[in-house]
Amino acid sequence: MSKLRVDKLRARMDELGLDAFMVSTPENRRYLSGFTGSNGILFITARDAALVTDFRYIEQSAQQAPDFRVVRMQPRVPWIVELMKVSGAKKVAYEAENVTVAQFNRWRDALKEAELESQLTWTPTADEVDKLRAVKEPEELLLIERACDISDMAFEMVTATIEPGETEESIAWRLEKTMREAGAEALAFDTIVASGPNAALPHHRAGPRQVREREPIVIDFGARYQGYNADMTRTICLGAPDDQFRTIYDIVLGAQLTVAETVREGMTGGDADKIARDIIEKSGHGDQFGHSLGHGIGLAVHEFPRVGPNAQDKLTEGMPFTNEPGIYIPGWGGVRIEDTVVMERGRIRALSKAHKYDTVK
Repeated sequence: MSKLRVDKLRARMDELGLDAFMVSTPENRRYLSGFTGSNGILFITARDAALVTDFRYIEQSAQQAPDFRVVRMQPRVPWIVELMKVSGAKKVAYEAENVTVAQFNRWRDALKEAELESQLTWTPTADEVDKLRAVKEPEELLLIERACDISDMAFEMVTATIEPGETEESIAWRLEKTMREAGAEALAFDTIVASGPNAALPHHRAGPRQVREREPIVIDFGARYQGYNADMTRTICLGAPDDQFRTIYDIVLGAQLTVAETVREGMTGGDADKIARDIIEKSGHGDQFGHSLGHGIGLAVHEFPRVGPNAQDKLTEGMPFTNEPGIYIPGWGGVRIEDTVVMERGRIRALSKAHKYDTVK
């Protein structure tokens, strides 16, 4: 599988006129090679694929990345010099958003000392491998769907037992515990449990506040399964919701369901965002929907395609992304409803299946 992915990158390198591509972003490194260690750089040319890592990961690299030649980092030995000499590369790309200035300067200093740096043209890149990851293979989609299933199950189990007086922190911990016991290897991200006025903060951290009846409780969380992530948000209310909750909830749910029913393959992320945004703006709450409709998801929680205002990324077959409109009212709270979805057979299929409106207790 990794060889096919590397070949796609090589085809892109040909288009850009590159001799070598240095991949350092952890998700991209894993996608291309299978290597899951914390330290490593892929050095890919038309004829060679090397994985440079330190002593801790030599055996692991050989097991996880059999299509790659493993190169060990040695203390005080400039591995980059040897790779440049062997490859003869002149135009070399690197992931500018991941490589630090200090790291880049170390590479250049080593090559200058070897009298090679003047022969090179460095090409900073952004998103080249990320874009290759946007369309998922069937095996990847199965892992994302499993992560969603674990998240659904945890939500149903935990929310059925929430009582007034329980803290946001306690709810977040019970969700994590339940997901891990069901097979999650980790959280996709820190769980958000935002109750009452805290629900007006889209990325509130779960804290010691006790949840109360008749107030919004936004729960945003997801499981990670074999490297792939789920992302789901539900908004619940303990006891009978008041009129404001019902009104705001219905607007957000209507926007979310309309996106699910009307978005089609070939539309852009901006088109999808506009569908939800128009509904919320017509309700008079446009200024209170301040984030994008969604984002791609996979090995990273946020990846391609972009799904927000004016996004030009086209939504095509095999792309998973999120559908998560929201309204946030300072002093009162907020409502967000989110599914992880995939473009399949020309339209959206929801991978998140946990109950929505009838989770209001």
